[in-house]
Amino acid sequence: MEGIPPRRALILVLVVSSLFSVLASSSSSSSSPSQDVRILSAERRIDLTSFIVRAFLAFKVENTGASDVSEILIAFSPNEAQHLAIVKASTTAGKRKKKAYLPLDVNPIESPKGPNGAQLFSIALPTPLKSGDTAALEVLYVLTHSQEPFPAEISQSESQYVYYRDSALLLSPYHIKEQRTFIKTPNSKVESYTNVSPSNRVGTELRYGPYHDRSPYSHSPILVHFENNNPFAVVDELTREVEISHWGNVQITEHYKLSHAGAHHKGVFSRVEYQARPSISGVSSFKSLLARLPPRVHSVYYRDEIGNISSSRLRSDSLKSELEIEPRYPLFGGWKTTFVIGYGLPLQDFLFESSDGQHYLNFTFGCPLLETVVDRLTIKVVLPEGSKDPSAVVPFPVKQHYETSYSYLDVVGRKTLVLVKENVVPEHNVPFEIYYKFNPIFMLAEPLMLVSAFFLFFIACIAYLHTDLSISK
Repeated sequence: MEGIPPRRALILVLVVSSLFSVLASSSSSSSSPSQDVRILSAERRIDLTSFIVRAFLAFKVENTGASDVSEILIAFSPNEAQHLAIVKASTTAGKRKKKAYLPLDVNPIESPKGPNGAQLFSIALPTPLKSGDTAALEVLYVLTHSQEPFPAEISQSESQYVYYRDSALLLSPYHIKEQRTFIKTPNSKVESYTNVSPSNRVGTELRYGPYHDRSPYSHSPILVHFENNNPFAVVDELTREVEISHWGNVQITEHYKLSHAGAHHKGVFSRVEYQARPSISGVSSFKSLLARLPPRVHSVYYRDEIGNISSSRLRSDSLKSELEIEPRYPLFGGWKTTFVIGYGLPLQDFLFESSDGQHYLNFTFGCPLLETVVDRLTIKVVLPEGSKDPSAVVPFPVKQHYETSYSYLDVVGRKTLVLVKENVVPEHNVPFEIYYKFNPIFMLAEPLMLVSAFFLFFIACIAYLHTDLSISK
């Protein structure tokens, strides 16, 4: 430090030493979970029978440290984190007949990340895990757009094959004593798969393991090439409008932009061949979808840009309603279509009053179409005119903002709460609530406007007739 005054040199040394101490403490804190916890056994089952990838993870952890552990960390590779739609965790309470599943809070950890950009999630334990104790946990995570069509283009008569990339070893920040991985494919037509001994294939299932004593963040990439002709139905954008009327109705309008995300269709489409050999021609396409609607729906319609589509069929009972819709043409890979579904619901089934006098709407989030991925879902809840202080209670993070909507005979407009979420899967079809304050006196606004308009029209007619008679005299 030649040329630097002694006092400044001393300050510089202190700053550098404190910086190194902070880095050392952060690195030690980030590595402490792997030192205090180990996984005794882990079993992962990956379901590839649908376009949506679902993985079930069951593992048993042990606290090997001296202090209590209040959270358990799980890790995902950067590719998995990019396509991760939802993560759920639970633990078991009780034994045998009194056994119950207790849901646990799962939250992402923004920093620090694991090696190679691994994304960490924290599972909060119901009670701290004491030294030497064990706990059994179960995790469900869902991945979207994780099956890559190969070849990327197929003709009308070809089957669809896809790639799936993963790891034979569970990516974890802890030492794993024993682990297994099972991968289930739609059928036994598996072109190839990576062999990581010990591994084998039995029917529609690939088995990897058991593997013993693997260090934290161990990784062994695998690639599975298999046939999957299930519908790759993706809703690029879904806008749902929920309009509440205190006169006894909830009106739902859903705007869809649907596409087939599988291998793109090449060549010329032949409808004659498609109808003559439905089991062979266009086996990876789909020509109908099933929408599960609430019970007691009424005034259901299904239309596109041309007009109403009469090929839809509605089956309804006291428990559920199912709407089978058929686009005007079957959808092959890369093809798209747009349509609108609308229906009404009785207000008393979904609108309630809380203990503090607020009204709240209890409705279902997500998309009613079965086994579809929604890249972007927008829900607009249009409240009655005169509503105040709207708020949403959603069991997972969403973006929200407010708008103002106008309908017939509105004066100041209706407050509209807008919820936006990306990468939505069927596991997001859970209830959410919208709270707001509403004075019933506002229900008289529209009838008074109609009466006033009729009265003014009547006065105008009388004045016109009176003027006309005066002129004739």
